[in-house]
Amino acid sequence: MPPKKAVEEKKVLLGRPGNNLKSGIVGLANVGKSTLFQAITKCNLGNPANFPYATIDPEEARVIVPDERYDWLCEKYKPKSRVPANLTVYDIAGLTRGASTGAGLGNAFLSHIRAVDAIFQVVRCFDDAEIIHVEGDVNPTRDLDIISEELRLKDIEFVEKALENQKKKTRQGGQSLQMKQWKEEEATIEKILAHLKDGKEVRKGTWGPKEIEVINPLFLLTAKPVVYLVNLSEKDYIRKKNKYLPGVAKWIQDNAPGDPIIPISVAFEERLTRFETDEEVAEEEKKVGAQSALPKLIVTMRKALDLGSFFTVGPDEVRQWTLRNGTKAPQAAGVIHTDFEKTFIQAIVFKYADLKELGDEAEVRSKGKIMTKGKDYVVEDGDILHFKAGAAKS
Repeated sequence: MPPKKAVEEKKVLLGRPGNNLKSGIVGLANVGKSTLFQAITKCNLGNPANFPYATIDPEEARVIVPDERYDWLCEKYKPKSRVPANLTVYDIAGLTRGASTGAGLGNAFLSHIRAVDAIFQVVRCFDDAEIIHVEGDVNPTRDLDIISEELRLKDIEFVEKALENQKKKTRQGGQSLQMKQWKEEEATIEKILAHLKDGKEVRKGTWGPKEIEVINPLFLLTAKPVVYLVNLSEKDYIRKKNKYLPGVAKWIQDNAPGDPIIPISVAFEERLTRFETDEEVAEEEKKVGAQSALPKLIVTMRKALDLGSFFTVGPDEVRQWTLRNGTKAPQAAGVIHTDFEKTFIQAIVFKYADLKELGDEAEVRSKGKIMTKGKDYVVEDGDILHFKAGAAKS
């Protein structure tokens, strides 16, 4: 008999397993965070005309996720309604040295970061005498150290508090299964604390599934995925050169290996928002020889959050739905409506790639590429789905 195929175990992810995940723009004061946030909300991806209620309040916005597949499906079906996927972005107040002890807006700032699922960390790599640096001079690696340290110190405080509460439970004593579980959780919390005190971030640790179940409810700041945005002057961004970049790249390699780093010029992005049409923006990009980094920024963050998409299509509506990769069909149906998850019967599935290659649904069907799947089917990024569900119980 041939050897059994090894089943690859999917890694349990840090963070809550939601489909409506939020990202926050973080950094020291005067590094370009709020200007970037405004550029995101004003660009064509964040234009309220493209997505209703794009700006929920001055610090929160929904941004359209650029996706060629969605654009192609809209072009093909020409539906009455078009609903793209979106990512929620928060503008979080500037951090200062000492924030973990409440300096500046420290406590409010750190509670806002706790509420998001991932972080865009903006690092200032431009010189400008008119924009005062909160630390006195431009030194990106020092700024990275400050933020990393402040988040880690606050996490130590959170974990020490959690450990204190856990010890109150285990002090009760006894041999019950509940006590055994509490002691295992206490050991995990002690391990997390030692990891943080060793100068390491939680997301860079190696954790088992049971340990992750203990970590996730703590909402630790250093457990969140980070995308680093290196804010350059427009001149440096266009010529693709900057004296600070090698130092930043080395810092990330040493302290946060594998994390994405995206060069961006917030000044350039802000200037592009002043043009009234997409055509004028494209003309300006062509003229200077550089493109907006915002689409890449949004797509990279979705990847960092391990989010994918499925589509529902037809002449009435083409819609791109967001879900966590690895989601099964009933839970995907629940993204559309919670009743559909409870009353799920089956999913009719075909692939975007097959539709694009073959041209229409009839051809996809004739080639046997339309599948009927049950409750154990894991939805793949790019699936086109139609769900069958029973009547909801009143």
